[in-house]
Amino acid sequence: MQYTFSVKRIAIGSDHAGFELKQHLISFLNAKDFSVADHGTDSTQSVDYPEFCANVARTVRDNKADIGIVLGGSGQGEQIAANKINGVRAALCNDLYLAEMARSHNNANVLSIGARVVTPELAEQIVDKFLSTEFEGGRHQRRVEQLREIELSENKRP
Repeated sequence: MQYTFSVKRIAIGSDHAGFELKQHLISFLNAKDFSVADHGTDSTQSVDYPEFCANVARTVRDNKADIGIVLGGSGQGEQIAANKINGVRAALCNDLYLAEMARSHNNANVLSIGARVVTPELAEQIVDKFLSTEFEGGRHQRRVEQLREIELSENKRP
């Protein structure tokens, strides 16, 4: 797989439901020579996901990682938690088409996957698709800028 945009550093985090898939993806990414920062959790013992996912998103926002990956049972809550961080565009991608569109049209910088929804093999393919798809820019750039404007205006609200 050729990665067409410069991703070197990946932040990854999960709750207990995503722990085993997280461990699998860390090995998968390390074998491809990515630098992977694990933001937890460290077992299958039940935990709440919001802080793990927010920490991954903050790492991306602060340019300490190029891309983030958050994992949970469905991936939905994890995506929501990551999207609470300014500057983050997290996308739930439990198939290849959504992974491609998240990157090419939305310039997503955090990938969310449901560990109870996809197999480890499909998760590898989703990660590969996400990491190998470039943002198209053009009309999509205008839309991403509009999303950022909404985010900024909401931050000014009391």
